[in-house]
Amino acid sequence: MLKVEQFLVGEMANFTYLLIDELNRSCILVDPSWDLEVIFDYLKKNSLQIKFIINTHSHFDHTLGNEQVAKVTGAKIMQHKNSPLYKDTELVDGDYISFGNSKINIIHTPGHSKDSICLILDNRIILTGDTIFVGSCGRLDLPGGSANEMFDSIYGKLIKLDDRLVVLPGHHYGSKKTSSLQNEKETNFVFKFKNKQDFVSFMKT
Repeated sequence: MLKVEQFLVGEMANFTYLLIDELNRSCILVDPSWDLEVIFDYLKKNSLQIKFIINTHSHFDHTLGNEQVAKVTGAKIMQHKNSPLYKDTELVDGDYISFGNSKINIIHTPGHSKDSICLILDNRIILTGDTIFVGSCGRLDLPGGSANEMFDSIYGKLIKLDDRLVVLPGHHYGSKKTSSLQNEKETNFVFKFKNKQDFVSFMKT
């Protein structure tokens, strides 16, 4: 079972995550951006080695550290196939990554960007990137953003997932750093719309 460490980094309230296989002392780094010295220090103190970098999407505040981390550690970069950035491995909806004794499922959730993905760890944790935050969702007015696609991602995929999943978002934009999918379904306004037309109209106002 993977241990997850959450790091609040930079001036945009980003979260970087380490997914740690404690048995093999190896880990996956999710969305490296700022404060890499904090990550490297943690790795050194805990005798950990990064095997892979996974980006939840290609915006600079989630990928800024890719090149440096890959250069220092030799980690391979994994992103959705729609990402325009360099990657060693392309991911698509329905893929899964075996890491130690754990399984990481990939869900393609466009809306904030064309290449947005969520990661489900061992059917107990979901890293949502900028698809949903605690109490809101990612911006739709940036290049590649789409209210129509965000509705499909939320109502076609996320709303159907297990309520017990722990939500770990890409930014600290809510009242707390983590949530549960059940809590988001009950309290997050993006889950409250009756149809796509109402969702799209609201998001464009």
